Amino acid sequence: MTAIVCYAPKDYRVEQVDRPVPGRREMVIRIGACGICASDCKCWSGAPMFWEGKQPYVKPPVIPGHEFFGYVEEMGEEAAEHFGVEVGDTVIAEQIVPCDKCRYCRSGQYWMCEVHNIYGFQREVADGGMAEFMKLGSTARVHKIPREMPLEDAAIIEPLACAIHTVQRGDIQLDDVVVIAGAGPIGLMMVQVAKLKTPKKLIVIDMVEERRQLALKFGADVAIDPKNEDAAAIVRSHTEGYGCDVYIEATGSPSGVTQGLEVIRKLGRFVEFSVFGAPTTADWSIIGDRKELDIRGAHLGPYCYPIAIDLLSRGLVTSKGIVTHDYPLEEWDEAIKVAYGLDSIKVLMRPKAA
Repeated sequence: MTAIVCYAPKDYRVEQVDRPVPGRREMVIRIGACGICASDCKCWSGAPMFWEGKQPYVKPPVIPGHEFFGYVEEMGEEAAEHFGVEVGDTVIAEQIVPCDKCRYCRSGQYWMCEVHNIYGFQREVADGGMAEFMKLGSTARVHKIPREMPLEDAAIIEPLACAIHTVQRGDIQLDDVVVIAGAGPIGLMMVQVAKLKTPKKLIVIDMVEERRQLALKFGADVAIDPKNEDAAAIVRSHTEGYGCDVYIEATGSPSGVTQGLEVIRKLGRFVEFSVFGAPTTADWSIIGDRKELDIRGAHLGPYCYPIAIDLLSRGLVTSKGIVTHDYPLEEWDEAIKVAYGLDSIKVLMRPKAA
């Protein structure tokens, strides 16, 4: 089959590789589409968190891609009963490959699995979705997708689940002023989900005009250009000078963190989602001594895939305007250049037959 194979930073090749074969309680899916995530871009560019240290996160050669969905092609022994699916069903697996043995998996907190394999980063257990076919292991968390769901909507279920989990971590209340920093693909999905929480005011911060306009279309009340506007002053003008109640950091830039510490009010809730390509330096005393902030992380999309599928099915969240580019696997070099820039929002990779 045709697949993209990662060997090293900026060394990703389109190759012919063996098609996977399912074992007991495993299945092979035919890929419908696979998105290029911001973390894929950072991995491709050589961000230290992926490649450095005693145990680098990436274990090449590996087929990348964790934002995938597909169609059940072949099942191993007991797989149909194990997953509750049939050949031909449209499905998605969560990006985590739980070990099902550690304390987190045993307690239902599988998304924080101690082993923590993620599809698309460790070949020995988790080749990803930038290929014609992909194997889902026995511990995969698999969800069925309605057959009638448009391809572009199905392709954003994974990042939408992450957006839902992040918004849930913000514990948004009806009288909250919420700031979402970063209107990339997931940030724009966060805007749609946060709007469903009906906060008093929803503010988005992003440097790209097209993304700010899309955020307003999706329900943001205010869109700020931090490059040319004083974000902190504008936020204070909407909060009687106090600052926002909830700040969701989705920029992937260290400046998004320090900006948040400035614009959030005392006793506010700061939700960190981003994967960073470089360390962040901040005055950490702001969190305790000056503001007593509630700092919350948000990782993956646990228990949110059924919610994401439901919201898309009911038209409460959409991929329209978010999915901007679509490339065959053979055009990887062009696709990653476009995904790495600011002229795209969400870039999909698709096998030619999909």
